[in-house]
Amino acid sequence: MNGVFAPGERALFVDPKDRRYLATLSEKGEFHTHAGVVSHDAVIGKLPGVTVQSTKGTYYVVIRPTLEDFVLEMPRGAQVIYPKDLAPILMLADVSPGLHVFETGVGSGAMSMTMLRAGARITGYELREDFAARAKSNVQSFLGAEALERYEVVVRDSYAGIDMPEQGRFDRMILDLPEPWHVVDRAPEVLVAGGIVVAYTPSITQAHQVREAFERHRHGWIEQRTLEVLHRTWHIEGQSVRPDHRMVAHTGFLTTARLIATR
Repeated sequence: MNGVFAPGERALFVDPKDRRYLATLSEKGEFHTHAGVVSHDAVIGKLPGVTVQSTKGTYYVVIRPTLEDFVLEMPRGAQVIYPKDLAPILMLADVSPGLHVFETGVGSGAMSMTMLRAGARITGYELREDFAARAKSNVQSFLGAEALERYEVVVRDSYAGIDMPEQGRFDRMILDLPEPWHVVDRAPEVLVAGGIVVAYTPSITQAHQVREAFERHRHGWIEQRTLEVLHRTWHIEGQSVRPDHRMVAHTGFLTTARLIATR
């Protein structure tokens, strides 16, 4: 969306300490924090980057949230995959417009939003109905209702089986659940030859079991890799240049492989 802020869209309020607050703008609405109140009318009709002042004198720069901002600030039920892993997963899986992706463990929809914005079509399996509803709500909130036309979420256990898509097979599979190896065992039944699987697992023992699942069908899987992404920012101020004291280190392991034809 371009141009001035309008009622109904998301806005990100950033204070002088770089604290960030996500709000949905509405006529006569108000943004409240411990630092006072800002009327939404002070933002509506203004361009992103406008500076507004609260009733207690705190200034905020108001901008449109990026996908990274939204993932970090959006309503959530399940733990999300963080941006430092979302982008590599998108690259590892080679997600592009028109591909049909099977996603299991949809959670709060962070991965779904990333793939939908890349142009994919998604069929998602999620065990919990409240998580499925939250994911669809978050997708609609950030990408708009039209994104839901490419987003189907089914409340179902992927360990119990995966239905074949009506048109062909899935092109990609993204797995974010405790025992993804059970889904890997079923993947050849519903994934195209040349299709890619990426599994996100918190522990290396889980990643190891995913690799063992690939090895059980070792003549069908190639290009197996397991990696993790470490995110370290740098302090740059005048002549002071050094790594920041804190970094986002381990969040999860990414394990991927490509299916090849065995017949």
